[in-house]
Amino acid sequence: MFEQTFKNIDDVLWKEAGCTTELDYTEQTSWMLFLKYLDDLEQDKAMQAELQGKSYEFIIDAPHRWSSWAAPKDDKGNFDHNNALTGDDLIDFVNRDLFPYLQGFKQRASGPATIEYKIGEIFAEIKNRFTSGYSLRDALEYIDALRFRSQKEKHELSHIYEAKIKNMGNAGRNGGEYYTPRPLIRAMIQVVNPKIGERIYDGACGSAGFLCEAYDYLRYGGFEAAEGGKGANLSTGQLNTLQTTTFYGKEKKSLAYVIAIMNMILHGIEAPNIIHTNTLAENISDIQEKDRFDVILANPPFGGKERKEVQQNFPIKTGETAFLFLQHFIKNLKAGGRAAVVIKNTFLSNSDNASKALRQELLESCNLHSILDCPGGTFLGAGVKTVVLFFEKGAPTRNIWYYHLDPGRSLGKTNPLNDNDLKEFVRLQKTFADSDESWSVSINDIDPTSFDLSVKNPNKVEEDPLRDPEVIINEIETLDAESVEILEGIRGML
Repeated sequence: MFEQTFKNIDDVLWKEAGCTTELDYTEQTSWMLFLKYLDDLEQDKAMQAELQGKSYEFIIDAPHRWSSWAAPKDDKGNFDHNNALTGDDLIDFVNRDLFPYLQGFKQRASGPATIEYKIGEIFAEIKNRFTSGYSLRDALEYIDALRFRSQKEKHELSHIYEAKIKNMGNAGRNGGEYYTPRPLIRAMIQVVNPKIGERIYDGACGSAGFLCEAYDYLRYGGFEAAEGGKGANLSTGQLNTLQTTTFYGKEKKSLAYVIAIMNMILHGIEAPNIIHTNTLAENISDIQEKDRFDVILANPPFGGKERKEVQQNFPIKTGETAFLFLQHFIKNLKAGGRAAVVIKNTFLSNSDNASKALRQELLESCNLHSILDCPGGTFLGAGVKTVVLFFEKGAPTRNIWYYHLDPGRSLGKTNPLNDNDLKEFVRLQKTFADSDESWSVSINDIDPTSFDLSVKNPNKVEEDPLRDPEVIINEIETLDAESVEILEGIRGML
């Protein structure tokens, strides 16, 4: 039912002149979903308060509640067509009254951790792209049919929303910007193995895929249980810890921020601790012990060129966005904390001074215990090859265990990475076992001047096979996109 509802909404949006891409579809669906979710949440809380003989103070005032303007009901509880705004009246209300009212919550909120602040932040960043009030009325009625009352309903909705995010990521040339393959995320989480009570952080959270999957892992007691939607037997205190003091994220881009908030809400976090900010604008020398995290999971953007003033926030100066994020993550990790970070595989061997200095810093301040070498096509729409770095803070590296992931097929949109592809990696990593695709390297065998960490499987003779044409095309498109970003950065500095 839910899947058909989303398809119907997309059909409505397809007819709208202001909505031309999957990104637009997801953005517009998100703000309507958010307000419907908020209304269901408030109605539930009001009902609970009434049963306890207490009063409930609504966050949204009566004229701006979903049940007042989006889906008014008559005395019998049926949709009230006579009092429902439509056409130009509906567009005028949304643009001139509703959105300004919701944007004002940011100033009225007591702090950034509140749901009120999130409301203001979300509606300050997006705009209504509907131009036809009749189309908007159709979309609102489809959204109103959705229910957020039970955990099962939210679980099913979260799966469908994740599919929308995946489609959105695949639609752009930089697919990895919005979507990291969930099988890869799940493997990273299983290796890092977070526990309830630990603080988990992603400073480049995108659509919050890492945080949502980590929530499922902890809430349901593992991914197999999460797939069935049956939760682990957690105490009220543990559930409250998951809700309030476990998951933290930062995101620079407006649309990704909105989607991250909605994605976490659908996964069960009522007021996500996601901050809309440029993470790299923070001087890492200002980070204190109380700010640090137990677990860091991230796929930071790469290929960007950061301005000089941003680079001044880091001891190792470089314009490469991903290298600045890696410094940020190392600094933000507690002693004994664990991290899993996706990075371009050229980081392992680049000969520039910044790359060498960063590799040295990582090896000396952290135990880089595992490197997962991902195949081309792992990130759909992005042909760049990547690796995952697994490290712990506080002790230097002694041995590095490598695993070369080979699914035995070319990865693409019709044949993406799946959980089975990563099962052997997760199993062998627990004991750093050797196999045809895994091996260990002592720190003593790493060049102390270049700190080259290249993936060189001693069990196989290196070949140079013809590459898949789709991978080559994706690489060309990625390089084109990176060139555009560099040119934009140069223009911004002029």
